[in-house]
Order: sequence, then C-alpha cells, then structure tokens
Amino acid sequence: MKFGKVIGTLVATQKCQGLEGVKFLVVQLLDRELKPKGDPIIAADGTAQAGPGEFVFIIASREAALACPKPFVPVDHAIAGIIDIAHLIPERELPPPNVHWPAWERR
Repeated sequence: MKFGKVIGTLVATQKCQGLEGVKFLVVQLLDRELKPKGDPIIAADGTAQAGPGEFVFIIASREAALACPKPFVPVDHAIAGIIDIAHLIPERELPPPNVHWPAWERR
C-alpha cells in the first residue's frame, strides 16, 4: 500500500472491457514528509469518488485489479481509499524494524 496525492485526471479514448466507467487519475506518490517520491503514476479509481487534490492510498498488482468494480481487469495501480486525516510519525520516532510494537510501547 502506498500513500499519494491526486494531481490530475487522465482521459482514455479507448478502454479494455470491464473498465468502462472507471476513472483514471494521475497520482504523485509521497514520502513520510509529504514530499514527492518518484514519478507520478496512473491509477484506476476503485472508490469512484477520488479527485484532484485528495490524499489517497494506492494498491498495486493483483490487488489493484480486485479493487475495481469488475475484478481481474488489466490495471497496475488502483486507488483503494481516500485519506481524510493522517497523523504522521517522524521516522526518527519509529521503532527499529526488528522490534515488535507491543514491546516498543512498554518502554
């Protein structure tokens, strides 16, 4: 699952069967500090409600195909949800990768 911001829309003159009525949006992936990470991607809008300026989470591969109204359509990325509120923890405050969360909370 990846975090991003919708920065535009894509208009397709032709779509594969099963993708009729599905919006395609241009999404800029973001890092923990909300800075752009890599190149923008095109994602099918599995929520049918996302639009430019909204923060979303993206899924990829087989899971992306399952997020669309008709499953197993040929998409690489799909918007699985719109983020209303996010509390971001600075990376320096995260526990080390080999520490189980409950153990970290007892510190």
